[in-house]
Amino acid sequence: MHLSEITHPNQLHGLSIRQLQQIARQIRDKHLQTVAATGGHLGPGLGVVELTLGLYQTLDLDRDKVIWDVGHQAYPHKLITGRYSSFHTLRQKDGVAGYLKRCENKFDHFGAGHASTSISAALGMALARDMKGENFKVAAIIGDGALTGGMALEAINHAGHLPNTNLLVVLNDNEMSISPNVGAIPRYLNKMRLSEPMQFIKDNLEEQFKQLPFVGESLTPEFERIKEGMKRLAVPKVGAVFEELGFTYMGPIDGHNLEDLIATFKQAHKIAGPVLVHVATIKGKGYDIAEKDKVGYHAQNPFNLTTGKAIPSSKPKPPKYSKVFAHTLVKLAEQNPKIIGITAAMATGTCLDKLQAKLPEQYIDVGIAEQHAVTLAAGLAAEGMRPVADIYSTFLQRGYDQIVHDVCIQNLPVFFCLDRAGIVGADGPTHQGMYDIAYMRCIPNMVMMAPKDEAELQRMVVTGVNHTQSPIAMRFPRGNGYGVPLMEEGWEPLEIGKGEILRHGDDLLMLGYGSMVNSTLQAAEILSEHGIQATVINARFCKPLDEELIFPLVKKIGRVVTLEEGCVMGGFGSAVAEALLDADILVPIKRFGVPDILVDHAKPDESKAQLGLTSPQIAQRILQAFFSNQLSAVV
Repeated sequence: MHLSEITHPNQLHGLSIRQLQQIARQIRDKHLQTVAATGGHLGPGLGVVELTLGLYQTLDLDRDKVIWDVGHQAYPHKLITGRYSSFHTLRQKDGVAGYLKRCENKFDHFGAGHASTSISAALGMALARDMKGENFKVAAIIGDGALTGGMALEAINHAGHLPNTNLLVVLNDNEMSISPNVGAIPRYLNKMRLSEPMQFIKDNLEEQFKQLPFVGESLTPEFERIKEGMKRLAVPKVGAVFEELGFTYMGPIDGHNLEDLIATFKQAHKIAGPVLVHVATIKGKGYDIAEKDKVGYHAQNPFNLTTGKAIPSSKPKPPKYSKVFAHTLVKLAEQNPKIIGITAAMATGTCLDKLQAKLPEQYIDVGIAEQHAVTLAAGLAAEGMRPVADIYSTFLQRGYDQIVHDVCIQNLPVFFCLDRAGIVGADGPTHQGMYDIAYMRCIPNMVMMAPKDEAELQRMVVTGVNHTQSPIAMRFPRGNGYGVPLMEEGWEPLEIGKGEILRHGDDLLMLGYGSMVNSTLQAAEILSEHGIQATVINARFCKPLDEELIFPLVKKIGRVVTLEEGCVMGGFGSAVAEALLDADILVPIKRFGVPDILVDHAKPDESKAQLGLTSPQIAQRILQAFFSNQLSAVV
């Protein structure tokens, strides 16, 4: 059977080990070819090919449900659930999503882009099954990195308290999340899989049994049970934590041995109550380059499959915002030992690995634990340190109560750096940084700012580090800057709450925030071709607003436009509108941003065009709103 013929995972039933191995090779080939062409997550999916095939052969997927954590690991799942023919559209507009989406496929039982959610969701489904008197299996696959997230531990704690609720948790232990795993739990798992008794059993026991007469290469299920029992005798601590928490523990088993996987999963399905199967896998399995560089090949832009090298851009690009941020922070941290950079398992994504390499004592990786990261930062700030919590906008949502309760109520000077703010592209709705302006703006004591370019980002890093009167947050976009000259010395902090005028005009006041300032200037230039002259302000700060600058200009000009790369509801435009209303300044105002919809995966420029946020579209919409008598086609 060829992989292209599989449209339903139940077609795996009855296939021999040899046939499954052939399917595994085809999955890896398709996976590699597609990600090399489109970009995407590479290492995680390559590591779970056999795990996926082994588990699915033991389930009836017309009834049973499998919940994948994050979705990084789920490319093999997609390839055997009817998406082979469209897999070449991975992460492209209107194509196959990079993560799981309930609306994309009936076998995607729960969507996920953030880690540590699968056990909670699977337990909820198992409880609903029992309440309704139904009969089907529920399995959650979670990576060992995701176990550093407190939500996963909360779910394990709850499930272990329910001995009559059948639930299978498959722990995909590849020693990695995105960055190398940190903390006591991954260290404990690593001790289990690398302990001398475990290695003895793995390397010697099977070979010894195969030498016995009448056994040979065929190892019976009885032997598997003997081997499992001997593992427990040889390594008393293996699984002890999970057993004490109420789970039946099985493993660790070789995640690339289909016979072992199938036999173990079949046995696990027969056990009542919560069961945890510990599967040891190799991230990037089958692609030597990815196996050797598990961090670098967690995800890749389009690359040459033979060399593993990224396909070079046709022309040099300006530096990425993240790199400029990290470079600036390292420079400041060299001068100030109180500066502590904090990441939540995203060292390379945030470029804080640069700080780790240069000043490791001023760097902390907490694992996939944003709640802990925020309160840890609060504790550091309470003792006079200068914590810089560099967390993607979409992930900081997970630490919201801690921002309110532990930072803002106590007015502690934590500097939040929200990377990937705004439209992020191919990762889709779970990763769009749409809501940070709205969810941060409403909290007392918070100061909020966003740079118009990479040089202003440098000054805002200085501003954030120097600001000790309250919490302060800076949002900045994914991707590259504009190529403006960077500063290497003499950085000065900005005055809190002060914007700047970039362009003068008497017909319209345009207020741009952060990444939309450049688009605001471009739209103003297009309007000038139609005889409309606009004053353009780089707001810099969303909270506090520069009312001293804005209010007189609003009264003078009488028409206002706001532009932001985030949700319109509760965002920067709302801040401006509320301030004008409270000051009894009643003028026409039009807000540009992301409406009350989810932004799907696509290239950022494609998403902006779909949302009407390109500069020509903005100019056209302004003409229609305020100057219909002067309206003409805008190219």
